[in-house]
Amino acid sequence: MQFLDEAKIFVKSGDGGAGCISFRREKFIEFGGPDGGDGGRGGDIIIEVVEGNTLIDYRYQQHFKAQRGHHGMGRNRTGPDGNSVTLKLPVGTQVIHEDRQTVLLDLTEIGARHVLLKGGQGGRGNVRFKSSTNQAPRRADTGMPGEEMWIWLRLKLVADAGLVGLPNAGKSTFISACTRARPKIADYPFTTLVPKLGVVYLDEQEFVLADIPGLIEGAHMGVGLGHKFLGHVERCRVLLHLVDGTQEDVAGAYQTIRQELSLYADHLAKKPEILALNKCDALLPEEIEEKKAALAAASGGAVLTLSGATKQGMTEVLRALWQNILPYKATPANTEEDADPDADEHDEYSHWQSEE
Repeated sequence: MQFLDEAKIFVKSGDGGAGCISFRREKFIEFGGPDGGDGGRGGDIIIEVVEGNTLIDYRYQQHFKAQRGHHGMGRNRTGPDGNSVTLKLPVGTQVIHEDRQTVLLDLTEIGARHVLLKGGQGGRGNVRFKSSTNQAPRRADTGMPGEEMWIWLRLKLVADAGLVGLPNAGKSTFISACTRARPKIADYPFTTLVPKLGVVYLDEQEFVLADIPGLIEGAHMGVGLGHKFLGHVERCRVLLHLVDGTQEDVAGAYQTIRQELSLYADHLAKKPEILALNKCDALLPEEIEEKKAALAAASGGAVLTLSGATKQGMTEVLRALWQNILPYKATPANTEEDADPDADEHDEYSHWQSEE
C-alpha cells in the first residue's frame, strides 16, 4: 500500500432543511389552521479513528459533503435529517486548520469518534408561528447553512520506538533483521524515502518499531527529508540512534542528529535514547573500542555495539529499547515477571509484519 502522510481536503456539513407552509384541509373541519412541519437537520462531518498508517485514500477524493436535511411537510411532519459523512482516519493523524498551524483534532485513540462540523439546524414550519393574533401564518424559516472548511490531514506514525540516524546508518538493515518489514536496502544515501513500521517480538513481548528516513544537517528547516519525517519521531516512546561505525567522525554524526532533533522540537531531544554503534562487523576490535569511546564522550552515556547484517548485539539493543517502552505498556495483564529483567530470556525473538 502506498504511503501518504499529508493530504488537504474540503469538508462541508449539510444545510438544514426548510420549514413548510401548510394548512390543514379536511372535510367538515372549517378552520384547520397551520400544520407545516420543521425541516430536518443537516448531516455532520464525523471523524472516526481506525488502525492504519497511510492517508492514501484522501489523495484521490478530496471533497466530502454531508447531505442536507429534508424539507418539512404538511400534517406536522418534520423532514428527515441528512446523512452524516464519516471520515475514517488512521491513529496518529492530526486534523489541522487551513492555516497549517492550528491543530483542531489530535487522533491518538483507536475507535474514538469526533464531530468536526455540525449540520445546520432545520427551519421552522408555519405551525411554529401560530398565535392568538395570527391564526394563519404564512411564514416558515429556511434551514441554517452547514459549516465548511479546508483542512490538512497530517499523519504522525504511532510507534513504540523510532530509528534515527544519518542516511546510510543501517536503519533499514536493522529493521529488516528484527521484523518482517522489507524496506529497500542499498549502499547509497536516502534509500528509504518513506517511514516503515515493523513489529518486534522479543521475550514473549512485542512492540512497534519505525524506520524513519535519514536526516541530515538542516533537517529542522526542511533540508533533505527533514520536515517531512521529523514529525513521525514525535509519537515514539524511545529513540534508537544508529551511528555508522565505518565513517571517520562518529561523534560528529551523533551530534548532527541530536542538534536537528533539539532545533525541530525541544521535547524530541528529551526523549529516552539508546545509542548504538552499527556495522561493527566491518570493524577491527580496536576500531570498535576507539569509536565506542568517542561516542561515549560525545553523548555522556552508554554505547551499545551491533551489526544489523550479522545480528550481532541485536538482542541487547532490543532489550534496552523494551526497558524504556515497558512503563507505557503497563496494563492489568502485565505481571511483575513480565517486567523483571532477571526473568528467563529467550535467544529467539522477532520477525513479524510491517503494516504496509
